[in-house]
Amino acid sequence: MNQLKKEITLLSGIGQLSTTLLGTGLFMIPAIAAGIAGEFSLWAWLFLFVAICPIALTFAQLGKRYPNAGGTAYFVRKAFDKRLERSVAWLFVSVIPVGVPAAVALAAGFLQQLLPEPVNGSLTAQLVTVALLVGVNLMGAKSSGQLQTLIAISIFLLVGAFLWKGGVGITDLTMPSISEESLWPIGAALGVMFWCFVGVEAFAHMGEEFKSPERDFPIAIIAGCFIAGATYWAMSVVILKFGAYGTPQFDSASIPWLSENLFGPNFKMLISVIGFSACFASVNLYTQSFSRMVWAQARENKPEGKMAQVSSRGVPQNATLSVGGVLAASCIIGYWSGLDLEFFLKLANSVFVLVYLLAMLAALKLLEGAARWLAGIALALCVIVFVCLGWSMLYALGVFGLLMFQGKKDTTKAAV
Repeated sequence: MNQLKKEITLLSGIGQLSTTLLGTGLFMIPAIAAGIAGEFSLWAWLFLFVAICPIALTFAQLGKRYPNAGGTAYFVRKAFDKRLERSVAWLFVSVIPVGVPAAVALAAGFLQQLLPEPVNGSLTAQLVTVALLVGVNLMGAKSSGQLQTLIAISIFLLVGAFLWKGGVGITDLTMPSISEESLWPIGAALGVMFWCFVGVEAFAHMGEEFKSPERDFPIAIIAGCFIAGATYWAMSVVILKFGAYGTPQFDSASIPWLSENLFGPNFKMLISVIGFSACFASVNLYTQSFSRMVWAQARENKPEGKMAQVSSRGVPQNATLSVGGVLAASCIIGYWSGLDLEFFLKLANSVFVLVYLLAMLAALKLLEGAARWLAGIALALCVIVFVCLGWSMLYALGVFGLLMFQGKKDTTKAAV
């Protein structure tokens, strides 16, 4: 029977989303934001959390009412039509060659510190990371959720240790007074910090695998966002207290620098383990969501095909292996091309924000009452963010336009 197993509990769901939102962001975004806005970055985190709430709550309502592995594509189908659904589905999958390899490379940077010298090269570490991603995904959503819950706990313990060892007190937690001059740096910091809450749309693909999606899915989204927001804010307090920011090189190494100064050089290995685990957890959920998107499309269009099959563990095995193969190839191409990671991340961000935007459009049609008004607010926020992306939004618009054009051609041929 080609059905996914309902194995995700409330606790594992919260663990999966919170680690995905923290992921790579925790190890560099608080420092980058501090470099842009200084102490006012603490306000920026609060503003971002308030802004992301309507989006997260709207996804929670959609996932509660329409739990499906197709995620946003399924929401769009319910609201509009199948042609738009396919375009959104493959738009989401189009982020694989540009976004996920960049995140894999960041995770591999920590893994390199753990591998023995003959095999600790950058490309080798990336391919090992991809192999681990495929292996964990083939074990099933239950095992993956348990692993990510453990990773979440280790991240919280790390941040708690920084707060304790750093002697953070009431004075450090006091918010600065906002002035007119501070609004511009706060806005500039928000543009960078939005990356930290990219992940809610990927989590929507897991709704079908919750044991009680109507009850647990919305709670998992709200709790996961709150926990991630609080963790980012706390980490920013520590970084500001010790001035662990200021240059691009320092920003990406702020947490290792803090750990060495607070706990000594022997703590460096543990930071590498936690850093790799956090980055791995973030990419892991995306690997799951991509494979389920491919599987959901195959189930809908070619139910007897290999991509529509699931393993004895209730995992879309062939779809997972295919996503893993594309990931590995993309990592190799990215490594040999020498393109900057920031370039790939900007392209990926444009896809994510457009997917958010399309999900909010679907919510406007599917939801009613207060939930519909909330979706309208979320849609307006998505439009503002999308415009602020600048040139990189052209990638998402170009891919989406091509997919829509191809879908129209296919529909015309079928009619003939």
